[in-house]
Amino acid sequence: MTPRQAHRRHRTPRRLLAPPAGIATGLLVAGLLTAPAQARSHADDGTGAPIGTTTRTVGDARYEPGPCPKTAEPIEELEGARCGTLTVPENRARPSSRTISLGVAIVPALAGTPKPDPIVWLAGGPGDDAVGEAKMAVDGGLNRDRDVILMSQRGTYSADPDLLCPNIDEFNARVVGLVYDAPSTERLHVEATKACRDKLAGRGTDLGAYNDTESAADYADLRTALGIEQWNLYGISYGTHLALVTMRLHPEGLRSVGIDGILPPSTSGSASTWSSFRQGVDGLFKACADQPACNERYPNLPATFAKLVSDLEAKPVTTTVTLPGNDKPVKVVLDGGTLVNWLTSATHTAQTVPIALDELANGDPQRIARQWAGWRTNPKSIGVVSHGLSYGVFCSEWTPFESKDAALQGGKKEFPSFPRSVQAQAPLLTFLHPDCDAWNIPAATRSVRDVTTSDIPTLALSGAFDAQTGADNGPYVARTLSKATVVTIPYEPHVVFATSKCAQEITLSFFENPAEPKTGCVKGLEPPEFEIAP
Repeated sequence: MTPRQAHRRHRTPRRLLAPPAGIATGLLVAGLLTAPAQARSHADDGTGAPIGTTTRTVGDARYEPGPCPKTAEPIEELEGARCGTLTVPENRARPSSRTISLGVAIVPALAGTPKPDPIVWLAGGPGDDAVGEAKMAVDGGLNRDRDVILMSQRGTYSADPDLLCPNIDEFNARVVGLVYDAPSTERLHVEATKACRDKLAGRGTDLGAYNDTESAADYADLRTALGIEQWNLYGISYGTHLALVTMRLHPEGLRSVGIDGILPPSTSGSASTWSSFRQGVDGLFKACADQPACNERYPNLPATFAKLVSDLEAKPVTTTVTLPGNDKPVKVVLDGGTLVNWLTSATHTAQTVPIALDELANGDPQRIARQWAGWRTNPKSIGVVSHGLSYGVFCSEWTPFESKDAALQGGKKEFPSFPRSVQAQAPLLTFLHPDCDAWNIPAATRSVRDVTTSDIPTLALSGAFDAQTGADNGPYVARTLSKATVVTIPYEPHVVFATSKCAQEITLSFFENPAEPKTGCVKGLEPPEFEIAP
């Protein structure tokens, strides 16, 4: 699930990704590349033209060069990109389906003689737009010697139609002043979800067509329409979910796959979210305990956190904060559910977590309240997430295959001392089942939950502080990926490519030689220097 999305998410799900500011078929034969790689001055589409500069129709899909996709903010890294649109059926199972258009941006390789197999970036969420993540891909060096292809997944910001719902984002901001998991909050929560659904359905949107199966087919069509024989995938957060589905449904043309912040389709849901939360916070708390200064000043953080969750759930704390750029005070209510969801993403600023919990335990809620409100009320979060795609995945691929009390059972297992009202709402997936009842789309076929079995070389990256997609997901998916390299980056949160130079080095070495990525940098990594109060 992206960093900023955890906090944009209505149900509080992310970019199941990084700090915050809120989790996809068609078989076509690829055109052969006609020129040997060493003879090219650019990666071409089989006709000698650079990839993305030729109009091509293959089956029901059509790629046309054109202007670059719109983005919520200017992105310097897209200057010089080759752009266009891919037009595909909205629902491939319906012959009379309308078509939809997906924005495509191809960032050229820096090398004078690029490798012929580009890297395709799969965004987090579900609901983030890959085109908007160009800076992350380029900053990590992915376009060093390969073109990087970014396509707006169906329903996202630069797609047509987009499935955005600003009313959900606006409600998401209001939640900071409400008791997080109260029945009254649930009613408002579901009302916002239903209003979003009614708006999108009223436009004639086939809400059941926004899912991993259709999206995986979109990418398979894109590869063929661009005339690419082989390419590589790099998925972050929810993008790993889509990558694993694509490996299973469309293995053709995949040279290698990187997955970072792993969300296995076979286990995704409320119970596994509690397990991930447990792993991430345990890793962070242990790192503090292992440092004498941190352990002395903040002894037994797990007990402090557990007591705060119970105490706040019984008696929420209300405060007001003033945020940068806004003189108007913001009311913030901190209850047990709020604290859990804050910590899920606060692992991105691990060095301040112990002091923040200590301040709260000693009657000062300001640091946590400011951070929580800042994430949730950020005006840049309004109208940028595709809630239609989010619910399309959650409500067809997750909730039909888990019990309505899956969150409660997962919460009881991982945190037996937590109040039942907190256990009943999985981190970042608050009120998921009632929301999906309101969304009212058909369940996917059960095969969408199948384990991916493949011999495609795969790099499985995780962060030891990842409280959104736990590090044990790496070894889990690798059981059936015969050519997988599993790496856990110590002391890092969700989506290590965004925060760790070591992770970036490993990733680049993997795409250079998928059989033997260089992982030695992991051995020299140091824990964060935790902030210690006087």
